[in-house]
Amino acid sequence: MKIIRIIAQVAVLYIFFLAGDYLQKQLHLPVPGSIVGLLLLFILLLFNIVPVKLIEEGSLFILAYLPMFFIPATAGIMNHLDIFSGRGLMMIGILVASSVLTMVVTAHATEWITGHRTGSKNPAKITVVREKGSEA
Repeated sequence: MKIIRIIAQVAVLYIFFLAGDYLQKQLHLPVPGSIVGLLLLFILLLFNIVPVKLIEEGSLFILAYLPMFFIPATAGIMNHLDIFSGRGLMMIGILVASSVLTMVVTAHATEWITGHRTGSKNPAKITVVREKGSEA
């Protein structure tokens, strides 16, 4: 019974993909239809129009097999190694720089979001809460 539920939930995700693709073609949007469908699903989840239970198990199933979808892209790169030949150090530099930039931006965004949620200007500041009658 669980497999039928997963298939149905993956079908719901596919319907959102098709809806996004349809909207992208009708409105001539400059973004892929899959992204439009993803944004549509996100908005409907955000406003609780679509319950999370409707896609939860199906999306977890897809996420479990996500690395498998990168294998064709990696194999495709192997067919075009001549493009990368002689540029090994440059590629390593680009990979390191982009990784560091991603970590820095993620850290600052996390601090900024955490600061806004708690309402403090300095989210790293630790406050000590004392119980009545205790000494600090």
